[in-house]
Amino acid sequence: MARRFSAPYQSEPVSSLATWARNLAVFSVVAVLVSIVIVRFGFLEVKPALAAFFGALACAGLSILTGFAAFVAIWQNGSRGMGRILLAFLISAVVLAYPAYLGLQYRKLPKIHDITTDPIDPPRFEALARLRSVDGANPAIYAGLYSAEQQRLAYPEIETLELEVPAQRAYEVTLALINKRKWRVVDERAPQPRRDGRIEAIAQTPIMGFREDVSVRIKPDREGSRVDIRSSSRYFESDLGSNAARVASLIDDINSAVDAAKPAVKKPQAPAKTQPKNVKKER
Repeated sequence: MARRFSAPYQSEPVSSLATWARNLAVFSVVAVLVSIVIVRFGFLEVKPALAAFFGALACAGLSILTGFAAFVAIWQNGSRGMGRILLAFLISAVVLAYPAYLGLQYRKLPKIHDITTDPIDPPRFEALARLRSVDGANPAIYAGLYSAEQQRLAYPEIETLELEVPAQRAYEVTLALINKRKWRVVDERAPQPRRDGRIEAIAQTPIMGFREDVSVRIKPDREGSRVDIRSSSRYFESDLGSNAARVASLIDDINSAVDAAKPAVKKPQAPAKTQPKNVKKER
């Protein structure tokens, strides 16, 4: 009797939903990177770049939903594609992780964008004022007393920096630290006997590269100096804490640089004790 052989093994087809989930996740990564490049290098205005960024996040969310649908389909019909689903979940989680963190910060932190060490008389934006006069940008004038009160409650450690060095030295240290951070200095002038020192520069947020303007004022104060700092987002009503972190970091670095430059004070050595001479008694 002849032996019958079964037909060769036919592999199950790959789920089209799994493929779509993976492709959407990959597209979301590409769109996020493109939007970041657009903002950082100023190829387009902020609004179109943000539209591309949020569109990328929507693609990542859609990829997760499609992945769940693909999982159900695979469970029912036994098709392949679990590897593509897991890859889609991983990529989408990476894309959505940082925006999710920012969403938590938005709920927790005050809705302010203008931070200063002196809310009564904050350093002004002069050279930077024209850059903040475009449509959609925050005004160059200080946000006001409401912002000052919210800042006091959220960031009470941000205060005027009082240094025991002359104003010229405080200016040099501050300018060197700003250049070290690679902020783009727009205007700067050294302090004069009847004129305060001033530095205006443009900083950028670490990932998206949103512009945030910085103004520093250096005043003589008897034998020392007073340094006031202002950092304000050019766009958006909430800065998610970026300006406060920038001001606090600059304050700490200025203090450290000034303390490191102080000459070490040598303590006077105590005079050596003389040993009494042995006196022989006469008999």
